[in-house]
Amino acid sequence: MSVSPAEQTPAADAAATLREATFVRLRVHTSGAAVAAAGVIGRALRTLDVPFRIRATDAPDTAANDDVAAVVGLSDADADLELDPRDAGSVVRELGVDPDPVVTLAGLHAAGVSPEGETELVEAATDAGVDSRPGVAVPTGDLADGLAHSTLVHTPFSADRERAQAALAELALPAELDADAHRRVASLVAIEATTGEATPRAVTTVERVLHPDATPNGLFATVGGFADVLDATVRETPGVAIALALGHDVRDSALDAWRKHAQSTHATLREATTGRYESLYALSCDLSSPGRLATVARLARDFRSPEPTVLAVGVGAAALVSTGPAGLDEQLAAAATELDDASATGSAEEATMTFDPAVESKDVIAAVREVRR
Repeated sequence: MSVSPAEQTPAADAAATLREATFVRLRVHTSGAAVAAAGVIGRALRTLDVPFRIRATDAPDTAANDDVAAVVGLSDADADLELDPRDAGSVVRELGVDPDPVVTLAGLHAAGVSPEGETELVEAATDAGVDSRPGVAVPTGDLADGLAHSTLVHTPFSADRERAQAALAELALPAELDADAHRRVASLVAIEATTGEATPRAVTTVERVLHPDATPNGLFATVGGFADVLDATVRETPGVAIALALGHDVRDSALDAWRKHAQSTHATLREATTGRYESLYALSCDLSSPGRLATVARLARDFRSPEPTVLAVGVGAAALVSTGPAGLDEQLAAAATELDDASATGSAEEATMTFDPAVESKDVIAAVREVRR
């Protein structure tokens, strides 16, 4: 379920509760923004010697009476705290701890939020070596690898490293990329992402991958690349994503999950059967992972869909995303009542549903269309 502003716990109140906790159970939505926020809060709790556990799941947790149960990016009437992922830095500052600037920025990037106005955070990031430059937001120094496996953008060379390498070769880039070389790469990506089958929305969406904040001293090449890895990894191997957000040495495992996620989602987007309805674009495919379906739906929304809301239906699972808060969690929950063995969860902007694998995609689409009338 989504978290409304009225339900979200103010940063000062959340910090007061966390500071006095004997044990904190953080349950986070399976998104890059939420897992980054949990990492920021977890690092602060570790500094304060407050024991905690983080789980990236929509399923309710069992807590002892004296535990503090907190949800990040979710709504839970039984939780002690309901936190917006975008508030992680504020909560940590209220705890008297400086939030890790790179992880905090990665969480904001994953949430689609600009850090403008976050003077303290921007200054700390600059001190940590973060520097805005021309180019593209990828996690690796290998541009072909980064462009082929980015899930921030969909292009003809997505999920095809050899094609990405060939496209880069045509640019005749120097061995050491200067500002001009980075600009040429950015122009290549912008053109490839907004031509052909791309929709007008792609022109705005592609900006997420352009003009990145470089992190020469970090685990990943850019803040946006870090955000991309977190978002993909938490949908593939949640435990690795949590470890990454907490600062553990799981970079290689996270990159493997990121590549696997990108290969599957980009290929699925190309091969899916599509249908257009009033204010809804539907894709039918063979995926059974709600997390992968959510990425497919997001990429379709941003680069292929002529409609603002996209439904990706797989085998026993579906995901619904939109261009803005649209009560999607409530819509899928209502649709689930019309399907066998179905349940839904998520937020107003992104929701997923599981159901009996025997249910046909046309029946799922019909159920969702009905509740959206």
